Amino acid sequence: MNGVVVIDKPPGLTSHDVVNRVRRILGQRAVGHLGTLDPLATGVLPIVLGNLTRLAQFYVHSEKTYEGVIRFGFSTDTYDADGEPTAAPQDVQIDCVQVRALAAHFHGVIEQLPPPFSAKKIAGVPAYKLACKKQEVELKPVRVEIKEFEILETTADQATFRARVASGTYIRSVAHEMGRKLGCGAHLARLRRTALAEFTIEDAHTLEALQTAMQQGSVESLLIHPRKLVPQLPSVTADEESAALIRRGRAVNLPEMSRAPQVKVFAGQRDLIAIATRIAGTLFHPKIVFSA
Repeated sequence: MNGVVVIDKPPGLTSHDVVNRVRRILGQRAVGHLGTLDPLATGVLPIVLGNLTRLAQFYVHSEKTYEGVIRFGFSTDTYDADGEPTAAPQDVQIDCVQVRALAAHFHGVIEQLPPPFSAKKIAGVPAYKLACKKQEVELKPVRVEIKEFEILETTADQATFRARVASGTYIRSVAHEMGRKLGCGAHLARLRRTALAEFTIEDAHTLEALQTAMQQGSVESLLIHPRKLVPQLPSVTADEESAALIRRGRAVNLPEMSRAPQVKVFAGQRDLIAIATRIAGTLFHPKIVFSA
């Protein structure tokens, strides 16, 4: 089976756990994901199936949207609710106006220090492996982009937010840094991803729904329509002769897309067979072939 299904990741599972669950449900090995979610987080986790796992390269720098809750009063070693407190919790009464003013500093292109429990590598070793062994973790700040960070409401010690960020941004680090600046500590209490690239929470299905669809033989109804994938590339439908050549890795003329540098090539409405790159004029060569 080739396709993309968006899973609404439940809390407590890693992204790899979800991939393994999907493998067992569908009975196939070629399964991957687009964009890791921490175990604490829920929401949009696009799962790529079969030959379409090769689409992952087009989603490395995808924009993401989140909703969540920051709890003030103490920080944790992981910067989220799954970690151990780094100091005794204190009673706080945060001020909504103050928190919103602080949030305004976390907007645009900023320097951000990744969490010690992260996949960032130190001398080739993921930081979280060193942190788990209580070894010193010295990460360097990285440049990230926060396109939107809005405090929706606050209670005594919590702030609900919505954020839209570029790839590589750690919301956990934002929460931790806000607590540091306020002098009371803070950590990410909840996080839900509502969008990644073109995939939204409205597209998402639970693992249980996928299991039911598999039993009923209706998995295809849960898949994202292939023409909606990689929307920055136009779609072109190849005739039977051209499709056969493309499947063999041969260059073909696609005159209707002569100005596009790269296109998605379909045989029929749903059969995505290749990503093709323009060589010259109307001649395109398949860069990636999905079906032979």
